[in-house]
Amino acid sequence: MRVGLYAGSFDPVTLGHEDIVTRALRVVDRLVVAVAVNSGKSPLFSLDERAEMLRAVVGSDRVEVRAFDGLLADLARDVGASVLVRGVRGVVDFDYETVMARHNRLLVPEAETVFLVPGGEVAHVSSTFVREIARNGGDVSALVRPMVAAALRARFAR
Repeated sequence: MRVGLYAGSFDPVTLGHEDIVTRALRVVDRLVVAVAVNSGKSPLFSLDERAEMLRAVVGSDRVEVRAFDGLLADLARDVGASVLVRGVRGVVDFDYETVMARHNRLLVPEAETVFLVPGGEVAHVSSTFVREIARNGGDVSALVRPMVAAALRARFAR
């Protein structure tokens, strides 16, 4: 069984993330989607909230959502991942992800990094832009699922 690991902050989960999950399931038998603690970011939603949104959005018997804090390499070994899935929207993402892939290759040589490009209709979607649009009262319904849009409206209504 080929196990994939797709990690990110998912703050919030977008249609672009969903697209990468769908594409990853064409490559792997089982996918672990790992909601990461990123000490360099101040998340809008808690780790548990992000994990719950992901579970609601990508519900599948082939997908496991889990929260994690630490090295991706350690989690990859723990779940038996042979494929590290990374979504790449463009050149800037590719440059960053290539450096990360090289580090992961040193830390977990038994896993290969696979870059997946989201479909054209969601290739531009970014959690950062989704948060900014929602923060300013804009409509994010073309970028996220309705339950995520509702969570954003509720968060910014405070």
